[in-house]
Amino acid sequence: MKKILIVEDDIELSKELKLLLEQNGYQAEAVSDFSNTKQQILESNSDLVLLDINIPNENGEYLLKEVRKVSNVPIIMVTSRNTELDEVVSMSYGADDYITKPYNPTILLLHIEALFKRIEKNSPRLRYRHIQLNLEKGTIETENEEITLSKNELMIFTYLLKNQGKIVTREDIMNYLWDTEEFIDDNTLTVNINRLRKRLSDVGLGDCIETRRGQGYILL
Repeated sequence: MKKILIVEDDIELSKELKLLLEQNGYQAEAVSDFSNTKQQILESNSDLVLLDINIPNENGEYLLKEVRKVSNVPIIMVTSRNTELDEVVSMSYGADDYITKPYNPTILLLHIEALFKRIEKNSPRLRYRHIQLNLEKGTIETENEEITLSKNELMIFTYLLKNQGKIVTREDIMNYLWDTEEFIDDNTLTVNINRLRKRLSDVGLGDCIETRRGQGYILL
């Protein structure tokens, strides 16, 4: 479940926004103490931040600029200001999107959904059930742990995941590895498939790769 942090000092609006997000399948958290908002954003481990420009103690645009020095967390500026200058400044400081109040709740949700889709399309991570495959680090990640895969395990799982729901033959997998200049023979493939199954079993996915006798493998 995606977590969204709400940085909005209007208490009633913050509550309404939190309820809206929760009713639409998001985990929502609202900042209530604005004495150190930057630290709260960085420590929240959120997937997205909804940041108002007008917040106590500091300007939201300045806060955005400071957060961007150390974090790439997606940020949508939500503000009652609707001047082109504010939008230009926010985007130049690193905002991912900009929406003005009063906003249509459906429009806000569409902005959020579109941003998440854009991020996932460009992300070096692939999602599968409750885990993420981090292609840059070569790891399987859950909320509580991170498991490192070997190069072959990573490539085999990536191929199966990109063909999820389809039967792939052993030859398909070996040709995929050969195309990436990683030679693997039939026996080595069996060993790596078994090791990958063990890794997945460690995160509760021991039955996700099914062998289809005489045909190949399928990731369910």
